[in-house]
Amino acid sequence: MKTKQEKEDLVSGAFTWKINDFSKLKDDKLYSQDFVIAGLKWRIIINPKGNEVNLVKHLSIYLGVDVTSKWPSGWSKYAYFSLTVVNQFDGKKSVSVPTTGTIRQEFNKDQNEWGVKSFMRLSDLYDHSAGYLVNDICIIQAKVDVPVTFDVPSMVDVPIKIESQGDDLYAIRESLKILQEPSNVNSVQYPASSAAPEAPSSEMLPSFQGTLALGSEQVGLKLNHGRCAVPSLVKEHGEIPTIPTGELINFRGLGLIEKAFVPLLEEVCLWYPSLIESQHNKSRMFTECAFTALGRLLHFLRTTKVKDMTEDACGQLRLFWEELETFKFGLAWLEPQVQSAFDKKKFVERAGRVKRLKEDVECLENETKRRKAMLTVTELDLQLAKRDLAKAEEGFNEIEMDCKLGYGRC
Repeated sequence: MKTKQEKEDLVSGAFTWKINDFSKLKDDKLYSQDFVIAGLKWRIIINPKGNEVNLVKHLSIYLGVDVTSKWPSGWSKYAYFSLTVVNQFDGKKSVSVPTTGTIRQEFNKDQNEWGVKSFMRLSDLYDHSAGYLVNDICIIQAKVDVPVTFDVPSMVDVPIKIESQGDDLYAIRESLKILQEPSNVNSVQYPASSAAPEAPSSEMLPSFQGTLALGSEQVGLKLNHGRCAVPSLVKEHGEIPTIPTGELINFRGLGLIEKAFVPLLEEVCLWYPSLIESQHNKSRMFTECAFTALGRLLHFLRTTKVKDMTEDACGQLRLFWEELETFKFGLAWLEPQVQSAFDKKKFVERAGRVKRLKEDVECLENETKRRKAMLTVTELDLQLAKRDLAKAEEGFNEIEMDCKLGYGRC
């Protein structure tokens, strides 16, 4: 159970998963969409058909984190979490594990999913009078608190020598750089809690394997929002690279940030000093995570072109935005720009349809011209044929074609 965390910065978030047509699900395992908390991509996993525990079918629920293959050996992350099946009639009757507070568990490359095999009986879930399945809709929630300091119990294989606190932070930052990269996920399971209607098993069991995948004129968002243009700090730093370089530089003494993000951060912090003020009294690592998240989103907006705002790009932007919101910046100035970027997807789709229709119209117009030309040629051929016929008929006397030639006297 989670107790009060002293001198520990937590990034908190929650995700609600609404599952329609639950009784019609045919998959043995079902994955929610990704959600970002503290720069990590999480998801909920369930067994809708249930797992048998003591001859009784139970719903299984797990929390998983994306673990990229490039994480250093020995990487791990502690998180506090709870899982809930919502009672849609009476929220007080919702089933949660644990019943109060949260569970503390370590996630790493080998154990990146924890959950409860016997969360609640399927018979209780399918009892329509109970309120857990209403109109064939099941609602599951996950609440996650993540300490911003990485737990690295074993870093012997990391190619960075850790001798002091500064070096330790640098090693952590090196690990942080790869948060943007998706990869494969392995599975383990969390021991059950007593929150379900029937006390679930406390045995720690392996879960299942799975994989996590996410799926350029620039989007053109003016980050100064109509302000008087000041000499662009971005221009002073030169062209912003489309792909982050991986090189870290100091940002206003607040920490080491991806070099490609720094001119963008300098620009918006000049316009909105409250961005710096909002991170006062936060740990250095928390501040680095916060400004890395902000820089990542600004970089996306600055380098992504309108034509590239596909479904996948919108999904990536949504993950960046959800991650950034957890750091409690004042983002009223940026939200309209992000929404405008999302709207570009509709524009791109409509522009694509307009383009296809224009091509169709052009094709049909060309076909019409071709057929009109063919008709004109045919009409000329007809006129020529009529003229030739008229000439051929001049002085021509028709005779009975079926008349016999004969050989008699004249």
